[in-house]
Amino acid sequence: MSKIRTILAGTAVAGALAAGLVAAPAAQAATAEASSPFKHFFGTTYSSYSGSHDEDRGDRSYFSKGYWYKDHGRYWFFGDLYDGDHDHEYSYVWFRWHDDGGTHFKSYRTFSHLHIGNFGGFSRSHGFDDFDIRVCEGGPVSDCGGWHDVF
Repeated sequence: MSKIRTILAGTAVAGALAAGLVAAPAAQAATAEASSPFKHFFGTTYSSYSGSHDEDRGDRSYFSKGYWYKDHGRYWFFGDLYDGDHDHEYSYVWFRWHDDGGTHFKSYRTFSHLHIGNFGGFSRSHGFDDFDIRVCEGGPVSDCGGWHDVF
């Protein structure tokens, strides 16, 4: 009788160990997913298009691959500004955001392509509640598309 108890106890211990080995990687993966920020993607934003020079909207200036995420209570924004027609006029992207200090603006420009990463660091504790993007072609306020609400 004691041999049967020993075998059953050994089987129970081995089963518990096997279950623990299977559960450990799943728990680690869940912890890693919870700690990595979730990306919130938003659509492409274009400059204004007047229909001139046989161009379509995609040949002009645009901001694409845009996303934002929250990390440790702060909001960060990313994306790429492109000058699609390479006409030696700058393409501009404008960022507009609102917080306790009011409404703020920041712009970037390029003749070809510009990656913008880690822009912001805005916090809800400072009243951050809105973020918009606008793209212009030729000048800082020329041929601008509408404001695109992304947050």
